Parts: sequence; C-alpha cells; structure tokens
Amino acid sequence: MKFQPRQLRHAFGPNAAHGRERRVEWTGWRPVCHDEAYRVQSPKSKVPKTEHKTGDFASVEIKDADLCPRYAARIVRGVRIAPSPSWLAKRLAEIGQRPINNVADITNYVLHELGQPLHAFDMAKLLEHRIIVRRAKTGEKLKTLDGVERALDPQMLVIADATNAVALAGIMGGEHSEISETTSEVLIESAYFDPDSVRRTARQLGMDTEASRRFERGADCENVIKAQARCIELICEIAGGVATADAIDIYPSPLLPRLVEFRPSKVESITSLRVDLSDMTRILTGLGFMPRESRDDTAVPFFVPSWRVDVSLEEDLIEEVARHVGYDKIASELPPSNLSGEYQPTEMKRRALRRALKDSGFDEAINFSFIDTAHDDQFELIPGLIGEVEKQSFVTLANPVLEEATRMRHTLLPGLLESVRHNLNHGIRDVQLFEIGRVFANSKALDPPPGLPNERDALALVATGGAVEEGHAQASREVNFYELKGALEAGVDAMKLGPLRFTRANVKHLREGQAAKIMLADGAVIGNIGRLSESIAISYKFRQPIYLAELDLTALLDSEQRSTQYKPLPRYPSVVRDVTLILDRELSFAELVQAVDSERVSDYSKTKLVGTYEGQGIPEGKRSVTLRIEYRSAARTLRDEEVEERHRGLIDSLLKKFNAELH
Repeated sequence: MKFQPRQLRHAFGPNAAHGRERRVEWTGWRPVCHDEAYRVQSPKSKVPKTEHKTGDFASVEIKDADLCPRYAARIVRGVRIAPSPSWLAKRLAEIGQRPINNVADITNYVLHELGQPLHAFDMAKLLEHRIIVRRAKTGEKLKTLDGVERALDPQMLVIADATNAVALAGIMGGEHSEISETTSEVLIESAYFDPDSVRRTARQLGMDTEASRRFERGADCENVIKAQARCIELICEIAGGVATADAIDIYPSPLLPRLVEFRPSKVESITSLRVDLSDMTRILTGLGFMPRESRDDTAVPFFVPSWRVDVSLEEDLIEEVARHVGYDKIASELPPSNLSGEYQPTEMKRRALRRALKDSGFDEAINFSFIDTAHDDQFELIPGLIGEVEKQSFVTLANPVLEEATRMRHTLLPGLLESVRHNLNHGIRDVQLFEIGRVFANSKALDPPPGLPNERDALALVATGGAVEEGHAQASREVNFYELKGALEAGVDAMKLGPLRFTRANVKHLREGQAAKIMLADGAVIGNIGRLSESIAISYKFRQPIYLAELDLTALLDSEQRSTQYKPLPRYPSVVRDVTLILDRELSFAELVQAVDSERVSDYSKTKLVGTYEGQGIPEGKRSVTLRIEYRSAARTLRDEEVEERHRGLIDSLLKKFNAELH
C-alpha cells in the first residue's frame, strides 16, 4: 500500500479565489491504490443566492435556429455598476483589455477564462423584456458599442427586442442596450452562433472583435450554461444582486457528437512512431476522446469532446498521440509507400512540347490563377470556354487572396503580359515566354458537374525584342509573327500532332491585319495568334512590338495523333524551278500551297516560299510572291524537258485559278 497526501482543505473569504489571503489546514495522509486514475476536474460554479425563474421576467425566441443552434439567458437583479476591483482590472490589463465596469469586465474575464463569449444587456432597455434571435430586416440599422451606425442586410443575424435590433450576434452589442451607471438589472447572454455566419457578417462590416474571433473558429456549444453560471457567480460576488434560479436555455436541435475513425496502424506509417495500443488509448481518453465499441480490429471510432473544435480528421488524433509521445522521437525518414506512380495519358506529349519550346528559345512562366476584373472584356478567349462573354460567365472568388484579383483567370495572357512588363522594367528587352495552365469559366454549353466551373488546359506564348541565336551574345534580328508561329508549330510537331492551319481573322486583342486563327487539320478553331493591339500595348506602356498566341491545349491533345512514317532517302537528285506571281495581297501562302498540292502533278515534291515584294512596279492591292517548286522521281533522274512540261501545266493552272500574272 502506498500513501499520498490528502487534498488540502482551504478556508476562503468571500473573494479568496481572486487574490485574497487564504488559510490552509493540513489533514494528514490517505492510502491510494497504485493504478487509480486521476482526471482534471473543472471547478463548478455556485451562485450564492437565487430567487424566482428567468421566465418570470423575460422571454427568448430563436427564429433562425440554423444560424443560432443554442441561446441561453439568465438575469441578475439589484446589481451595482462600479469600477472593477483591482485584481480583476489588473488581470484584464495584463492581457491588453481596457477595464470598463465590473459587469462588462466580468464578461470579458470569463471569455478568456473559459473561452465562451458573453454579453450583458440592460434589462430596462429591452422592449417588453424580450429577446428574439433573427435575421436583420431589409434596411435595418444598428449603432454598435463603438459608436458606428451600421447598415444591415437580411443575411446578418441579430439579437433583437420586441421591435429593434440590439446586438450583432456573436460580434458586438448595441449602444442602446449597453450597461450604464443607472443599470440595476442585467440579462446575461450565452449562446452558440454559426461560425460561417459570424465570419461573413464580420468581414462584410469590417469588424474584428474578441467574440467574433472565438465564434469564427468554433466555440463549444456544450460550454454555454457553464460559462454563464460562472459569469453570474462573479457578478453576484463582485457587483451584488440576486440571480434567477435557472436559465432560459433554448436548444431545439442539440448538436450530435462528432465521431472520428482512428486506425492505430496509421500512427507508425505517418509518424514512424511505434506506440502500444494501450498507450494510444490512454493518451486519447486522457484528453477526453471516448472510444466506441467496434467489431473492426483495425479501426477504433472515438467520440470527440465538444471543446475540441479543432479535431475532425484521423490525422488530428494521430497528431495528439505523436505530441504526447514526443516529436523529438520522430525519425528522419520518408514513410514507405506501396503505391506505384504512373504517367498521365498526355504526360509525354506535354514533356515533348516543353522541350521543343525551350529548344526554340522560350522560357516557361508560372503565374497566379486569379486576375483582375479589368481583364474581363480585354481579351478574346479560346473557343469553347464559354458561350458568350458575359460577367456571370466568369468565376468570381468570394474570398480572394489579393484584393484586386477576384477572378479565376479565363485566359493566360494577362499573366504573361505582366511578366513581360516586369522584365522590361528591369532592363531585359529580349523576352520569350510560354505558359501551360488551367483557365476557368462558368459555361452551360459544356455542362460541367453542378456547381463546378468549366476548366480547360491552355497554352500561351509571348515574344518581344530580338531573337538571340545559340552561342551569340546579342540578338541578330527582331522577333516577328513567324518566330512565334514557328515555335508553336515545332512544339506541335514534337507531340506528333497537327499539322496546324492558320487563317487571317479579326481578334479583339490583336492588331488588325496581323492576326490569325489557329485551326486543327479538320478545321476546328482552337486559338489565335498575332501582334498585340495598340490599345492594350499602351495600357502596359510597351514601346516595342509584342507577339502572342493562345490556344486550347485540351482540344489539341485530344486531336488525332499523326502516325510516324519512315521512307528511304532519295536516290536521285531533285530539280527545282522558281516562279514569281503577282497575286492579290489578301491571298495567303497556305492557300497557294494547298492549290499546288491539289493539282497532284506527277513527280511533284514540295513548295517553299522564297520571298514577297510590295512597292514600286506592283499594282495597288497586289504583291509579288516568289515560290520554289521541287520535282523528284523515285525511279530515275528527271530530264529538263519533262520538268518544264509539268511545271508549265502547274503554273498555267495557278494563273487561271487566282487570276494571277507572271512577274
């Protein structure tokens, strides 16, 4: 048998618990069993004198139980409002609280002692002595304790008397019902308010109070009556008065206890700590987590105590075990994994795309996924993202990380242009960037899952300044439209997709006459390419041409893959013929090549562009285009007269088809 000192018997004066001298009497030793369990017991409040019931003097009604699951009210009559005693004022001052009066200071003291926000109303100022918990009325206003009159909306929860709002639920009381020197009867409010409701109202009104911080993080719904009783006890002890014998406790739908599944084996797999099951149970039950019987040997459900609002996951229980065993015992090693990684279906294509763009001199950029609303109507979006460009089509953030960036991006271009501006501002004139990322929009056309936006992978490129060749220190030429087009085609070719087609078009954010639509081989439009328009360039203060492209990468990756074909190197030489034609200025090189290919001339190999000319000697609206056409036979060397015959027939066809002239 072991012996342990008996509990010391304390003799208190009326305020001994708050700093007065106390007498201690020794009562000897008592026997104790070695395995006796001990638990920390919270002190129970005891109100010295009570009379009548709270319902005899006031009434409480909850009209919006979804925002206020529980509300308790209790009254103290005959109080004397005065400055707080020195011990109470000193303790509040030590935590940064300004003493007000004894009743208000007691509510603040209990808030920090037990974590439950409380509020005291002057009973005489509550019309009909009624408390109604409801949503604010349209156009209703309330002057709060800080002297500011606040406009309320129907989504905000208020505490009201028979007619008017007297407090913002969970945030701050109203000036009209505050405690004053003439107050003799106080009603003490103790309640539980929905965290989301308190947070939304506090943010909307720009308020941040001790009470709102507690409710936003989640208060203990089962602590409402206990904290109220503690507050009533201190008021009767310090401010005098007689309390009602009970509280009006409106709790229509008690919150169900939370249950968290706990697998003991996960403790070692996550933390590397080896802990006996008995020790895990001892730690968790000692913290108030109660196990529930389970037939599953691998998992033990634990009921979470109401005051542990921070616990909702199995990992939270694992953290509690690790915390008590000791973080210093966690080994420095990676946990084993039985899962094997795998490539996504498009992973290799994306790698090939990135490699090809980097080989073309482009660097990859990574920008934020949210942008300013100023870009809503600035850029033409990739086809198929949304039906019509309307503000409701854009995804708006309810709680943005950056105040000015409230939209999920619907285009990659604002981020890339901002990156270009950043480089130019730091003296870097030659910039070539690409970005692969998600764009977002609310679209009914593609019918995403309910409540979720439409997401598409996009590819964007931007180039400006000079093109620096490999091994050269300075740019040898200025980048242009074809620099960007070539890099894009190289990337698509590396993925074994395409070929892409380009056709002249008018694009909102690109210069007229220097813009084109990007199409797949089947004619589906997937993006645009060209030079940035003057209006947008001026807004960014760009002083040099900016070329950019954006396309729907999802649609490109879903397109038919080009089969890889091999053929032997040619054994016989080719014969080339140049021809210069005067054509309409609007006719594109792609249309010329398509026309040549469609003629299916025998032994025809390919066509290349030599150059174009506009100016003196060329009629207005026309231009001179020089083509180099190659002929080759796989069976023998072609004779000149054979080539001339084929070439003449092809040229005659082009002259007729395009109403062209030889130059």
